[in-house]
Amino acid sequence: MSWREQTRKVSVPTHGSIYYTDRRLDSSPYPPLVLVHGAGGSHLDWPAQLRRVPNTRVIALDLPGHGRSAGPGRANTLEYAQAVCTLLHGIEIRRAVIAGHSMGGAIALQMAIHMPERVAGLILVGTGSKLPIEPTLPQRIMDEPEKTVDWLVDWSWGPNAPEELKAYGRQNLLATSPVVLRDDYLACQAFDVRDQLDQISAPTLVLGAADDRMVKLKFSTFLAERIPNAALVVIEGNAGHMFPLEQPHIVADAVSQWLSERAWQKD
Repeated sequence: MSWREQTRKVSVPTHGSIYYTDRRLDSSPYPPLVLVHGAGGSHLDWPAQLRRVPNTRVIALDLPGHGRSAGPGRANTLEYAQAVCTLLHGIEIRRAVIAGHSMGGAIALQMAIHMPERVAGLILVGTGSKLPIEPTLPQRIMDEPEKTVDWLVDWSWGPNAPEELKAYGRQNLLATSPVVLRDDYLACQAFDVRDQLDQISAPTLVLGAADDRMVKLKFSTFLAERIPNAALVVIEGNAGHMFPLEQPHIVADAVSQWLSERAWQKD
């Protein structure tokens, strides 16, 4: 089974263009895996171990206005979900396993609820059906961007996270326009699908970290309890909200095992 990795952009009406990496396989027993990052992030918020999960085609994208993607950001997770679906259409993927971290998880949930024909499975990472955003955060981003980013970094990483990872996180957030970052958190504030979780039919893996201070473990537990056909994996130890980068092998192994345990329908 041979694979090749490509980087490309797809034009998205009203969104500019979306940058993505595509680790393609000649054949795979699983649906493609699409990685959707969180607020102010990029595809590099997903560790290499997850972008190269064995036996799987993996697409890691930059949302509009983030990383190398053009266009404005959005203040609505449903609009981000529509942009992801447009990308899938552009690269001729009918259905995929959608993995989302934090705000990316909100986007994945919107896809599962409103565009279920596109979702073969869900992987919800450090996210919730409603996201706990500090009320003044969006305005603070505009008033004091660097100070607010420092606060976000402090709350996002575990106490023993390597300094180079925290420095990367700070650099990534500062590289995002304050307007885009503010709008991301406005999108998170407005997001609430607690009453719609029972509509989700896709098999779901929920990953939460015991020491996540940004989106506490109880939010992951709630998802796993309310979504039919959901499984919960708890990441123990020194890992905060950015646990995919802090514990990449554990996260990648959990995803790989979950994929291998299911009988996937071929499109």
